[in-house]
Amino acid sequence: MRDPVNMLAELGRESAGGIVRLPVGTPSIYLVSHPDDVQHVLRGNWENYQRQGMFWRPLQRLLGASVLDDGAAWQSSREILQPLFTARYVASLAEQMAAAVDERIAELEPYAASGRSFDAGEELADVVNQTVIKVLFAGRLSREGGRRLSPAYDRAARSIAFRLLLPSMPYSVRLPGDRAFMDAVQRIDDVVLPMIRQDRDRRRSGTDVFSTLVRAREEQGAGERQVRDDVVSVYGAAAESTATTLTWLWATLAAHPEVASGLYEEVGRVVGDGPVRASHLPELGYTKMVLQELMRLRPAGWLFPRMAKRADLVGGVQIEAGAQVLITPYATHRLDEFWERPLEFDPERFAPGRQERRHRYAYFPFGGGPHQCLGRHLFDMAAPLIVAALLSRFRPVVRGGGPFTPAAAGSLRPKERVELALVRAPHLLRGAL
Repeated sequence: MRDPVNMLAELGRESAGGIVRLPVGTPSIYLVSHPDDVQHVLRGNWENYQRQGMFWRPLQRLLGASVLDDGAAWQSSREILQPLFTARYVASLAEQMAAAVDERIAELEPYAASGRSFDAGEELADVVNQTVIKVLFAGRLSREGGRRLSPAYDRAARSIAFRLLLPSMPYSVRLPGDRAFMDAVQRIDDVVLPMIRQDRDRRRSGTDVFSTLVRAREEQGAGERQVRDDVVSVYGAAAESTATTLTWLWATLAAHPEVASGLYEEVGRVVGDGPVRASHLPELGYTKMVLQELMRLRPAGWLFPRMAKRADLVGGVQIEAGAQVLITPYATHRLDEFWERPLEFDPERFAPGRQERRHRYAYFPFGGGPHQCLGRHLFDMAAPLIVAALLSRFRPVVRGGGPFTPAAAGSLRPKERVELALVRAPHLLRGAL
């Protein structure tokens, strides 16, 4: 209850990736962490392992029937959304996104001028809103709406903790966080539903994700609720992993100054005085390595629960029908068999040529198989652009608050507030003098 995220990781390491049955009553709950077994559940026999059951029930009150559901709802949403989240389509948005990133990062200048600090999670969520979401939703999500939406998602993710830790507890029994969760869902609906209802003519001709999604649903005769579920899920896939991961970055750099120096050198060499451009992305190799290592130790999607429809044999262990299977990249990414010094932060693990020698499911921060997260290409583009734009202008300084520990939330985020201050980059200071 105190630290379930690290508890599951410790169980995975102590068992050397063996399957662990958690002693929590019925239905049985199994921790699956070995890459062979993860591959079996997420890909080899994926149709037997559904996103259903007691661990999904709390999330379904937020996400509804969508691409993050299963069965017909998932299939329908996937067919509409997958073409809009391919690497090629996302790459076509790169220049537009780079311009939006640079514009929004420039707005952080008053913090550097005044020396005031800010909540990194809150501010970065707004940066993501004004870049990723602006591009995907063609500006329909206003700045005010984004600033209401991000805190609501954060509140929903945090307040769901007791339901995740006590998944068999009936909803007739109120748990801490229930009221906050439902209030967060209502706040999300208050932003999303009006966006769906407005601008019908603009949607009919638009080529953005939102317009394409709404048109496809209208052709199917789907109601407003279905569109709402799709939009809420797309927002989560596009924004949550990026904002949450970047919140962890600054404390990590403070603890590893040699990594920070490598980032500063690369960004200075590639971006210089800026602005950051899409053409810089191929040259930001070390930045991408740092982000990959960050996603190894702090994967935003830290828990992928599944329910076995039929009995199955996994890793020599009989999994009965109806059992819950917990897959957590946070545990698999720390297995000694597959990672040297697994608890140490070392971006060189992801240097060119080293990844080819790794088991396909030793590293899966975006899931795997048919249910792999649609937002992975967006993260691969947006996160390096945001980091490069910020470091070309500033040097972030973490002010207290650590050590930072993972919260048992819907997505992996620090329990503690990450307080960040900004100092102008040295070359800008010299220019001012």
